Amino acid sequence: MGNNKQIIAGRQIKSVTYLGIVINVALTVVKVVIGLLSGSLALLADGIHSLSDIATDAVVLLGLRLSSKEPDQSHPYGHGRAETFSAGLVALVLIVVGGAMIYYATMAIARDEMTTPRIGVLIAAMFSIAAKEWLYRVTQKVAIRSNSPALYANAWHHRSDAFSSIAVVIGFISLKFGFGHGDQTAAVAVGLMIIFVGVRVIGDCMRELAESAIDTDTIEHIKKIINSDSSIRHWHKLRTRTVGREVFLDLHILVDPKLNIAAAHEIAERLENALDKEISRPVNITVHIEPDTPELRK
Repeated sequence: MGNNKQIIAGRQIKSVTYLGIVINVALTVVKVVIGLLSGSLALLADGIHSLSDIATDAVVLLGLRLSSKEPDQSHPYGHGRAETFSAGLVALVLIVVGGAMIYYATMAIARDEMTTPRIGVLIAAMFSIAAKEWLYRVTQKVAIRSNSPALYANAWHHRSDAFSSIAVVIGFISLKFGFGHGDQTAAVAVGLMIIFVGVRVIGDCMRELAESAIDTDTIEHIKKIINSDSSIRHWHKLRTRTVGREVFLDLHILVDPKLNIAAAHEIAERLENALDKEISRPVNITVHIEPDTPELRK
């Protein structure tokens, strides 16, 4: 069951990422060409941002390929951490891109470089906003459904590109009203937004690498599934963690001490099947069976 979930999720991640590559290639060409012809630093920076999206798309695909490998002797818990590291790498790219945009924009302001508003810049930016916001929503939907940290980071990379295009529009409008550094100021704002997203994604990766528990809603759902089985008299020591898209879960259940080993095992197996069926993401479950005695009720 869990392996089938991984396969289905992997196909969805691949499809939406390849779609992102196609859109990002088109946007990069449009933005860079118009940015160079118009002298718009903000649009040129926006085009470079779209180019970085292509690189992060490739990182997501590489992380997916590595994380999909079967567990082996060296990695008995699988290779799911590859996706976490992929998400971290995407976040680092975001931070570097944001920092570079701020640097070049501030240098342009220091040199007192002025730009003039051109309608082509506005059209390119509006087109980018529509395309990248749509791509963000599609990618985020798949990321949430598949619980992929790398794809979630990439979705935010798409949205940061939409934000940067919004800043380009703001810069264009400010130029129209006579603020000569509106384009560069917009580029600085874009850079700050991109850095913020990158830091946020790295924080999520660090929490996973620190073996933090899964989200509260999923834990409550797990507890409800356990409590629904009347054969389980009591339970304790529930622990969870995530490895990429997979949840690792272990707990102790207390059953009737008079049950034979086969009957007790059947209860544990029934619980494992219920958890695997009810939880949307792949689950790796370990159930420890104990007799329901007073000294074991902790």
